[in-house]
Amino acid sequence: MKRLALLLMAVMAVLGLQAQIRGHNIVVTVQPDHQDWNYEVGQKAQFTVNVRKSGTLLDNVTIDYEAGPEMYPEVKKQEVLKDGTMKWSGTMKQPGFYRLTVVAHVDGKDYKGMCTAAFSPEKLRPTTVMPNDFESYWQGAIQEARKIDLNPTKRLLPERCTKDVNVYEVSFQNFLPNYRTYGILCVPVKEGRYPALLRVPGAGVRPYGGDVYTASRGAITLEIGIHGIPVTMEQKIYDDIFNGALMNYWETGMDNRDKSYYKRVVLGCIRALDYIEQYTPWNGKEMGVTGSSQGGFLTLATAALDKRITYYGAVHAALCDHTASLKGVACGWPHYFYWNKGKGQERQIETSRYYDGVNFARLITDRQQGWFSFGYNDDVVPPTTAYATYNVVNGPKLLSPYQLTEHFWYQEQWDEWEAWLLEKMGIQ
Repeated sequence: MKRLALLLMAVMAVLGLQAQIRGHNIVVTVQPDHQDWNYEVGQKAQFTVNVRKSGTLLDNVTIDYEAGPEMYPEVKKQEVLKDGTMKWSGTMKQPGFYRLTVVAHVDGKDYKGMCTAAFSPEKLRPTTVMPNDFESYWQGAIQEARKIDLNPTKRLLPERCTKDVNVYEVSFQNFLPNYRTYGILCVPVKEGRYPALLRVPGAGVRPYGGDVYTASRGAITLEIGIHGIPVTMEQKIYDDIFNGALMNYWETGMDNRDKSYYKRVVLGCIRALDYIEQYTPWNGKEMGVTGSSQGGFLTLATAALDKRITYYGAVHAALCDHTASLKGVACGWPHYFYWNKGKGQERQIETSRYYDGVNFARLITDRQQGWFSFGYNDDVVPPTTAYATYNVVNGPKLLSPYQLTEHFWYQEQWDEWEAWLLEKMGIQ
């Protein structure tokens, strides 16, 4: 027993040491001379580059850097920084985002830093065109989907329940018989009627845990998957599916608006609201939707198509302004037309307009309140598209950029998001 105890202590000590690994000793910083990273068209942004080791400037460090409008750098160079620092300036003649990216090479490893300055971003406008039948097409698709009974299932997950929240795996038919949407439903234990929140997912294939925290504060939450498979299986199963049948699923059917993979995804979000209304103790008033990346796009689509939504939170929304790259401007993930400039993709270009977050954003009304957030340094969802999308929304909206973030969250950003959602549900 003594040897076992010593072994356990040794294992815990090793795990404790592993838990302390954090960050890098070598850091590349790229700092603008405006605190908010914002400039007017024609102004010069002054950047300071520092490469530090143990907090001090690193001498004779080799860097590669590129600079220019995001996704379209105009300058690509390599230099040796004798004192670990460099000055750079850049400007833009049109509204947009100018990015300086620096990669330092130290002891066979690469360390990256970047800064993306905004030039009159409030004047950015998207390039995508809204089809004349955009709204009627989607409302017709919703009507057709609702001819299919939800036929819901509901399974309690005791291991996930708390004293305040019951947690279930649920499913319901989407837009075809036997095609189902799965999700995790969290409902307060206490009897009553509650505000509701639909959480929609980012890209990928994965299991879901459900939003137990928000439910514990006094709300119904439903977190859905989009692939028509249960959301409580082992991770390896999802990895195998993602690397097999669902590889690059976002490209499936993009030459036909009726066959696009995202048609059933968008309709699944609307049917999820139907499920909440019909099968949960929703109070009939506050109904929200939120998500990031792909989920940001689905947030815009859901809010646009269903006026039961009273509040929505779109974070670094993907799938916005697909056609921007046809004009040499940064385009939204998954960058459909960036690589070949849309050559030979006329049908895909037309289809993309029905699945562009910008066109959904244009339909959001003044009865729906929105919260937007994204990072200027995001190299997956360009801030050019995020800001242009925000600019076309006519309803009440709040923008909270976190300039330094790339395609991830800061804790403060997450906390602000959650606090805003609770406020809109009337939860203190």
